[in-house]
Amino acid sequence: MNIVFIALGSNLNNPIYHVEKGIRDINHLLNTKVLKRSSLYKSKPIGPQNQRDYINAVIKIETLQEPIELLDSLQDIETQHHRRKTKRWGPRTLDLDILIFNELEFNHKRLTIPHPEMINRDFVLIPLYEVTNYNFMIPKYGKLLQYI
Repeated sequence: MNIVFIALGSNLNNPIYHVEKGIRDINHLLNTKVLKRSSLYKSKPIGPQNQRDYINAVIKIETLQEPIELLDSLQDIETQHHRRKTKRWGPRTLDLDILIFNELEFNHKRLTIPHPEMINRDFVLIPLYEVTNYNFMIPKYGKLLQYI
């Protein structure tokens, strides 16, 4: 089984619903199980500030899916939530990002693992820290999460 951490975020059309439903949808993927989830966190948007605050969370899953297969599954879930990619860092109903996949370093035109911006985003690091029981080394970056 692969151990994967996924970030979820939403700021449109009842964001709490989309994040909670996104977690349930991921748990129903083939050969996938949500092992742990963070609390919900509210954050300011990155990029254009003329949009609503985001609701964010991180989950830990186990899955038999491989990185690109999982990416496709997550993008299907985003589509089911009527996600439209209109502009970078724009508002969205559901955003799902693979943060960490085992200890894999993976560079593909569609996906980079670990997520290259995660270490710069408290709205990802804080819930990731919570899900990892406050003790976790981020692969590649060698950064120990040390919040609180």
